[in-house]
Formats: sequence, structure tokens, C-alpha cells
Amino acid sequence: MHKIQSMQKMQTAQREPTLVDQALARLRHDVLSGTFAAGTKLKVDDLQNAYGFSSSPLREALSRLSQEGLVTADERRGFRVALLSAADMADITHMRLMLDVQALRDSIQRGDDAWEGNVVAAFHRLELVESRLSDGPVILDDTWADLHRGFHLSLLAACASQRQLRWSESLFDQAERYRRFSGRFRKTLKRKTNEHRRILDAALKRDADTACALLEEHMLGTLRNVEAILKDGVPPVP
Repeated sequence: MHKIQSMQKMQTAQREPTLVDQALARLRHDVLSGTFAAGTKLKVDDLQNAYGFSSSPLREALSRLSQEGLVTADERRGFRVALLSAADMADITHMRLMLDVQALRDSIQRGDDAWEGNVVAAFHRLELVESRLSDGPVILDDTWADLHRGFHLSLLAACASQRQLRWSESLFDQAERYRRFSGRFRKTLKRKTNEHRRILDAALKRDADTACALLEEHMLGTLRNVEAILKDGVPPVP
């Protein structure tokens, strides 16, 4: 009996996120959402007071965000939120076009019934949340943003290369910061259900050429929106 209880405790402990995982999740959210603006210095002492973590997990989390390109690290100046620029967004998009389009093609070729079910479910959750939101840029809603990420990653999930999927996930997060930033300047409602549905329909029909072309245009459209806002540099957030 004691052995079973011990095993259950071990399994529970394995499922629980570490302090580093928790700190990383909090920091990533606040960087992506714009709570910490581009260029903001991330002082460990201030973060300890804000989040309640000790310096060790915070430094490890900041180092990981630096590896992901969301934070810059300098031995003398410490950590700062990465700057925004049209050139950086263009580079992120260029890399996503190389990785994600091929990953989607591979995923469509390899995906089974379970993959199809997961993609449909991810789209359905995204569509439901979007239909319930009031007017305004949906990208600024945390729930929508999480489900949007989930839908895009579900499309690629059957890709054979786990390394490629990890890179795609990291690049999605880097682009997410730009999407959220640009969303603050949008004057009109911006919803992408129809774009997502067309990508979904093509993927389910196993029409890889159409699905990949739609995904490419989807990403390029985001790039054009961001470039229009950043053409004269980073404007002040309204």
C-alpha cells in the first residue's frame, strides 16, 4: 500500500510544473502580451517582488527566453525585452515560411484520423471563443491567442521532425509579440475565422498545395500589417 502511495506521489510530482516552468510561463506571457514593452530592462529584483519567485528560477527563465529570441542578454546590462523592428518581423516570417509550410505539407501527408480530429477540435474551440468576443482586435484576448496558437500548432503536429516543430513553436511565439503589438493600433475589427477555415478545409481534403499556399498568404498578411505600423519605427502604444 505504501509503495503504491509513493508511486502516486512520484507521478503527481512529475506532472507538476517546476518553479522554472512557472516563472517561464509568467514571463513569456507578460513579454508576449506587451506588459513588458520592447526594450524594458528586466531586473531580477523587481521580478522577484512582482512574481514571488527567487532569483534562481527567474534567471533560468530569462535565459530560456533569451534563447527563444524574446529577451536579450548582456553580461553588463542584464536582461531586456527584445526590440521590435520591421526587419526582425520579416526575418521571423521568412523562417516560418521555410519551416511551417513544409511542416504543414508533411503533416497533411502523414496525419491520421486522430490528427484530423485534433485539428477540427482546435478550430472549433477557436471559432467558439471568437464568436463570443465583442468588437475589437481578437489578438488582444488571451484566451483567443492561446487557442489561435493551438490551432496553428495542431495543423503541424503530424510533421515527422520534432526539432522542426520546436522551432516552429518558438517562431510562432516571436511573431505573436508583433501580432499583439500591431493589434493595439487596429482601427477596425480583425478576425481571421474565414482564413483559418479555408486552411482547415484544404488540410482535411489532403490538398497540400492549396493549404500551404493559404498558410503562406496568412503569414504574409500578418507581416504586411506589422510593416505598415512599423514603417516609421516603433510608435507609442495608444
